[in-house]
Amino acid sequence: MFIEEVMELIELKPLRDAIVGLPGVDGLSTEQRKRLTIAVELVANPSIIFMDEPTSGLDARAAAIVMRTVRNTVDTGRTVVCTIHQPSIDIFESFDELLLMKRGGQIIYAGPLGRNSHNLVQYFEAIPGVPKIKEGYNPATWMLEITAPAVENQLNADFAEIYAESSLYQRNQELIEELSHPVPGSEDLHFPTKYSLPFLSQCKVCFLKQHWSYKRNPRYNAIRFFITIVVGILFGLIFWNKGQQIAKQQDVLNFFGAMYSAVFFLGAVNASTVQGVVAVERTVFYRERAAGMYSEFPYALAQVAIEIIYTAIQTAIYVALLYLMIGYEWKASNFLWFYYYITASYVYFTLYGMMVIALTPGAQVAAIVMSFFLSLWNIFSGFLIPRPLIPVWWRWYYWATPVAWTLYGLITSQLGDRNSDLEVPGFPDIPVKRYIKEMFGFEYEFLPVVAVVHISWCLLFFFVFAYGIKFLNFQRR
Repeated sequence: MFIEEVMELIELKPLRDAIVGLPGVDGLSTEQRKRLTIAVELVANPSIIFMDEPTSGLDARAAAIVMRTVRNTVDTGRTVVCTIHQPSIDIFESFDELLLMKRGGQIIYAGPLGRNSHNLVQYFEAIPGVPKIKEGYNPATWMLEITAPAVENQLNADFAEIYAESSLYQRNQELIEELSHPVPGSEDLHFPTKYSLPFLSQCKVCFLKQHWSYKRNPRYNAIRFFITIVVGILFGLIFWNKGQQIAKQQDVLNFFGAMYSAVFFLGAVNASTVQGVVAVERTVFYRERAAGMYSEFPYALAQVAIEIIYTAIQTAIYVALLYLMIGYEWKASNFLWFYYYITASYVYFTLYGMMVIALTPGAQVAAIVMSFFLSLWNIFSGFLIPRPLIPVWWRWYYWATPVAWTLYGLITSQLGDRNSDLEVPGFPDIPVKRYIKEMFGFEYEFLPVVAVVHISWCLLFFFVFAYGIKFLNFQRR
């Protein structure tokens, strides 16, 4: 009911199904965005609202619409403190009181405007030497003209001193003194928490917000699913039926290459595409956090949760294509391990992209940082250089590379228990599971540990993302 009241108050009902979009690109106009900004602040139900030049950048009609909504807000009993720049007569006279300062921050008028700015005009016309306002002239323009430094020099007067000696100043000081002392028997306001909703309710609301945001702007996920299908079919055709052909050493290397390509290519796409979405969402988060709507952790949890859901759907499509076309062994354990590792890898790739955005000021810097570390992940994944062949002093980074753990899990879960012989040129035939153990260092008994480490990577990237948006604020205004 309160939301509907705010929508009615700020005249947003005709826009209730519109996409906000990006300024200057698509979505709402500047005037509509300003009204939406006011509405977002009103949802927190403040008793006082500060507005910095709400009509700047607007034409006369748009400025009038915005100020009409401001006036509607005031009529509900809320106080609005507003800076205004060169207002028209209609806009100026919609204000109840005026605080006028000259250069240097000295007050030269603080009081009610009155009907048709009567009080303001009467105050300044009472000063000796100040010219009378012309009939139909804008009081705001007249006020600025007569209080200019050149006029002060001409009149040999200081408007700040005149105000300090006026009865208006004395009345204001008496009012301040009166309001500075609480009513006897009253107590200070106290709230047990900064936010109006408990933690779980914040999580629920933030998740619904993200759900509707993704649903109403489906281009990101539509492109992601389209790329998934295309890449899945492409890799399926390139590595057609390679999963059934494990008789020679080259077959194992082809199998490894298929796994490496399947994980890294689409994972890197996920990490890069999510950054643009999170960068835009972060600007919204900054303003909504400032309005006291919710804390950082529920927002981060909701953002991650909605991504995991869409990533799981994406992975289901991808795994179905790859498993059918590459021809992996049809065993329940093999399929479940394959689905788990692919899903976990795409989740941590996505979280990695989100984490980098949270730690950097913008998408451009994030893209550079992400590319650097993805290059290292590529080198130390265990495919280009198997772990036993990596120099000892660099081998630690193999274990610090998430992709290396994914390839470990995928290869071992599919081939680690195979006892069929493998032809190795120049050597006697050996079982497949022994070959991948000696060549790559993969052990089948280590699979549960690999599975747990994948969860650890996801949790690590999530917490860094959450604490990044909590403690780092790259907003410039």
